[in-house]
Amino acid sequence: MSVVNRLLLLISLSSIFMEAAMAQTSKRPRDYGIRFGVLPTGALNAITDVPGVRIGQVTLKQGQNVRTGVTAILPHEGNQFQQKNPAAIYIGNGFGKLTGYTQVDELGTLETPIVLTNTLSVPTAADALIDYTLSQPGNEQVRSVNSVVGETNDGFLNDIRGRHVTKQHVLDALKQARTGPVEEGNVGAGTGTICFGFKGGIGTASRKLPASLGGYTVGVLVQTNFGGVLQIAGVPIGVALGKYSFKENLDGSCMMVVLTDAPLDARNLKRLAKRAFMGLAQTGGIASNGSGDYVIAVSTAYRIPHETSHPFDDLKLLRNDNTSPLFLAAIEATEEAIINSLFAAQTLTGDQNHQVEQLPVDKVVEILKKAGQAK
Repeated sequence: MSVVNRLLLLISLSSIFMEAAMAQTSKRPRDYGIRFGVLPTGALNAITDVPGVRIGQVTLKQGQNVRTGVTAILPHEGNQFQQKNPAAIYIGNGFGKLTGYTQVDELGTLETPIVLTNTLSVPTAADALIDYTLSQPGNEQVRSVNSVVGETNDGFLNDIRGRHVTKQHVLDALKQARTGPVEEGNVGAGTGTICFGFKGGIGTASRKLPASLGGYTVGVLVQTNFGGVLQIAGVPIGVALGKYSFKENLDGSCMMVVLTDAPLDARNLKRLAKRAFMGLAQTGGIASNGSGDYVIAVSTAYRIPHETSHPFDDLKLLRNDNTSPLFLAAIEATEEAIINSLFAAQTLTGDQNHQVEQLPVDKVVEILKKAGQAK
């Protein structure tokens, strides 16, 4: 290896290590004494607090103009097609390209992992999910696959027309999926996103109900790329910072994925998904005309076999009267996940030298302290 190539390699590695260090040391809102709601979080305050859930992310930062990526959500460790999960999708505003919606709505099941990416990479991701599913042992006779892929448009910071996400990137995200802490901010499908005029990204949070309310966990992951009037813990931060919709052109979309180990069927999962949208509203999101706002809700409490000799399902489902604590959990976790994405995101320069600044966290914390909402 030449001296020049070694130098370039060292610079590249240094950049990677610096980014990793920043991601590991960045504070979340709770580290500043900011609280969201009344329910306790899970151990990680992440979607992976739901047992068995795995997240995989591939981040593409190439040259001066590629700022995009892939985030994959796997509800369990097995064959998703053969062992489906009950699922539902709620559309807050339908200016989006979510694939797989109609079959989930019709049958109430999820038969592939969920993939998030950018708008023009949805077909590539769907194709990759088909490859992934067909290649799994036990799926040799499968002839129909309902890929579920969501998106937001990262075309301001990313050369979206270049369609730089490949099938291999999606397959890598699926392969790399792990339990444990979830990286937030400028990663995966959130690499090039913008939220409330600041750098957005991937965010996650969870709620763990007390035993008296069932002991269930609700975990949320969001891809934030939308506008409105930012509120944090009820404080109008966007107004205080002078940055909000219709003062500036802030638009976009938000993908929300809600997983729970509570035994819910598709009907009550759709009700749960609607509450997640209320969490978005609590952050000041307005679901504008150009916004694709979708919530995908999945229960991991039981699996629905693709084939069985039994004509009846023998399921023990949570009663309607016992769902309200889960609804509150989804609202709180979605609100916090969105704010977590903003606190984790870093200033980014991308396509055509466009730059989006990160949320001025120190200034925000001072505003919240004055309002009595931070320590």
